[in-house]
Amino acid sequence: VARRLSLRKHPECHSMAGGKAIEHLAQTGNRQQHIFRLPMQQHRNCDFSFSGLQNLVNKAIIQKEKEEGIQEGEILSCVKDIAAAVQHAVAVHIIQRTYRAMLFCIKNSILSSTNATLVVSGGVASNQYIRKGLQTLADANDFAFLCPPPRLCTDNGVMIAWNGVERLRAGLGVLHSTDGIRYEPK
Repeated sequence: VARRLSLRKHPECHSMAGGKAIEHLAQTGNRQQHIFRLPMQQHRNCDFSFSGLQNLVNKAIIQKEKEEGIQEGEILSCVKDIAAAVQHAVAVHIIQRTYRAMLFCIKNSILSSTNATLVVSGGVASNQYIRKGLQTLADANDFAFLCPPPRLCTDNGVMIAWNGVERLRAGLGVLHSTDGIRYEPK
């Protein structure tokens, strides 16, 4: 969404990563100016998916570009409102699905209903709006809430790569020959 909104061109966000830029602009946006339907409401499971939301947001951006008579890549006047609406929809989707997972784990005795803990990490945990929503969810369901400080909530890709390095050093579950493996760095 940040890329589609060209937030690198926005004067307040030119040096920010996409998620951080969305969060920054959302702070002063009005999320009620754009209501995005929540993803996967017909699916009663714990899965996450943001592709449907991404399509809805893209359509809204295209519509706004037409209304404002601007080209793709230019900054919309309502960019803060779109950021706020997207951030809210993402947060609600994550909270709903996490709540279902908590209930599933308790019902199936995967977690004890006492001393249960919700742990949130990765890039999404650096977003204060989402973090606050998950903290409220944990509190309302008597779960402890553990979340590293935002400076330690890095992109999961970095954590996955680090895990791979550690596994390689330890010789655990790592291929010793890369013959036949094709990869393309971006």
